[in-house]
Amino acid sequence: MTPLNKPIHLGTLFDDMAARGSTTAVRLSRPLDIAPEAGVELDVPAVSSLVRRAAGWFAEAGVRSGDRVAIVKRNHWDYVLLSCAAARLGAVPASLSAHLAPRTLETLLRRLDPALLVTDTALLRGARDAGHDPSTHAARTLVVDGIVEGALSLGDVRGGTAPPPRRPHLDAPLAIMHTSGTTGVPKLVVHSTRTIMRRLAGFESHRWPILGSRRDDTVASSISFAHGRALAWTAGVLWLFPEAISVITSPDWDEAGPALRLHRPTTLEAQPSTLVRWQRHLDERGEGLRRVRLFVSTFDAVHPSTVRAFLNASERRAPVWMQGWGQSETGPLTFRFFTRRSLSQRQGPGPTTRDLGRPIPGRTRLRAVDPATLLPVPPGTPGLLFCRTDALCPGYVGEEGRWRDKLVGQWWSTGDIGSIDRTGAVRLVDREVDALAEGGCLEIEDVVDERLPRVLECVVLGVADGPPVPVVATEDGTLDPGVWKEAVVDLPTMADPVVLTWDDLPRTGTGKVRRAALREALGLPSHTRATGRWT
Repeated sequence: MTPLNKPIHLGTLFDDMAARGSTTAVRLSRPLDIAPEAGVELDVPAVSSLVRRAAGWFAEAGVRSGDRVAIVKRNHWDYVLLSCAAARLGAVPASLSAHLAPRTLETLLRRLDPALLVTDTALLRGARDAGHDPSTHAARTLVVDGIVEGALSLGDVRGGTAPPPRRPHLDAPLAIMHTSGTTGVPKLVVHSTRTIMRRLAGFESHRWPILGSRRDDTVASSISFAHGRALAWTAGVLWLFPEAISVITSPDWDEAGPALRLHRPTTLEAQPSTLVRWQRHLDERGEGLRRVRLFVSTFDAVHPSTVRAFLNASERRAPVWMQGWGQSETGPLTFRFFTRRSLSQRQGPGPTTRDLGRPIPGRTRLRAVDPATLLPVPPGTPGLLFCRTDALCPGYVGEEGRWRDKLVGQWWSTGDIGSIDRTGAVRLVDREVDALAEGGCLEIEDVVDERLPRVLECVVLGVADGPPVPVVATEDGTLDPGVWKEAVVDLPTMADPVVLTWDDLPRTGTGKVRRAALREALGLPSHTRATGRWT
């Protein structure tokens, strides 16, 4: 077989890597849930063998080409391996986060109608105890880490032989993942080989200056591996033959800290909420970050103080922070680099991490329009952001009308409010559904983070007929009212803050605060000043 020059085929991804002679080590913060006996250090041929075995499990469980395989379990990189195994059979994997509420998971499974649900004992039993048995919405259920009544175990399917790999058409459904669901039930995003492998993973498989993985890199990732980002990251990074990849499955420092110190990454990608949790440990045990030359942040907004703290934790002469902005439906749309110098001073009312950089040259285009008329707004004026990209997903499962409604001609609505200046630089203001009458939630949250180090998280909730309600999380759930008033004196008028702890905030699998759930928990009205049309 002629070696490919880009990672194209999900089902044979690790076979293709092994055929190219990959020597990349795979280092895990804990053993894989589907193969704990394999330990915490593997190589690419071993992973390739595991994917083939998993494809055999699925075949033995009755999965056939064209079927959907829903995967929902505790977070680990084996989401990617199970997706590869399903794709190898010509089936379509659908990765669902274990953080989904049982009722929400039930809704998504009904839309998927999977031939097989792959899960673990804790999730299946927990959902059943909550009165929402997910196994009722799949033809069969496979539990990967034990035995549960009414479900197959790995012991029931081991020894199954997978047929030769099948490769779907470039534009056929390849994989399904869901959006964050901060404002309600997540959308099920369909991606094809063309969009996620050729466009997204293919872009990352270039040895770009600064961004591209080097042969001597240890590339660490601590994200939700149920997210489509995990597929593109795995394929794009491994194709460049770094020395090692380091997978960290939990934001808890008890697991992450030892993994960082043991493997000492040179590049690190993590969710912003994870970085916030790690930030408080940098002074005491931050030596695991001293070799990092490149930090990567996607998924959500990140505070300037967080960027500054991690750049300062590196002992490299000039470490770089790359901030990307995009969506599950589109992949990255813009990116920007930060250095110690660009964030050396504390930010004023316009923090620079809201400046998202410019569209990726030759790959994405953006425009800002009036939300009511959809006509372009002048440069620098906030408007609804639309994009054009060849990586746009081809649809939503069970909500095709919703997908079409967000497409205006060839332009796709991101649902974000932002401005584009005369040079093409993008500045993010808010999600349209969260928009305030005065100011923006994100900028207010950034300023609070800068001025009140005790605040671990600030979430500003818009209210239709009153001032916005700030919700702040501190270590002990307390905050001096006088300190708060002094910090926000020059910001738009807000209600008195609701003070909680970090664990009180409902979150998605990628660490974002579920604003709709938080509204409900606080007894706030579900409607806001925004239309929510583009969500």
